[in-house]
Amino acid sequence: MRRLFVTGIGTDIGKTVVSAILSEALEADYWKPIQCGELESTDSMRVLDWISNNKTVIHQESYRLKGYMSPHAAAKLENIEINIESIVLPDINNTLIIEGAGGLMVPINNNALILDLIVHLDAEAIVVSENYLGSINHSLLTLEVLKSRGVRIAGVIFNGDVNEKTESVILEYSGAKLLGRISREKQVDSDMVSKYAAQFVNL
Repeated sequence: MRRLFVTGIGTDIGKTVVSAILSEALEADYWKPIQCGELESTDSMRVLDWISNNKTVIHQESYRLKGYMSPHAAAKLENIEINIESIVLPDINNTLIIEGAGGLMVPINNNALILDLIVHLDAEAIVVSENYLGSINHSLLTLEVLKSRGVRIAGVIFNGDVNEKTESVILEYSGAKLLGRISREKQVDSDMVSKYAAQFVNL
């Protein structure tokens, strides 16, 4: 089972849209181990609504927390401590797209970060970057931290407006592979996801 962990250089960077596109492209299963907030409209629900293939299975979250905040803070509000060892991979034979919560250094509990979850799950990382002032720094820091922990990096997906100069700096300094680009769309739906999925079918 190939495990691709979708992480980002920050919050609200497009991880869920990218996860849906990759799930559609690869007909892969989808799993978000930790959901914080929006329990009436979770990321798993969005992905299910956006994909159109019949093979993808959406797996139940390990933790569903009410607070729209970092996992450790949301869990504390409910007198829960997230146990990283209790986050167990689904027993499947298909490729699995795993969506993180926030960026790499977001705390899960007092001892573990999202980065530690990637290592725990022995997954490859896909980094979602968006072009804004400071994104070079945030992108290179994210990629460097992954390397420092020995995480395999599948590559980078740029989301939003294209800035070739910024993107080339990130790719050249990090040595990471460009997997593709996704534009900010007014409407995210199954048609939009299918349109972008075509460029990732050979990932």
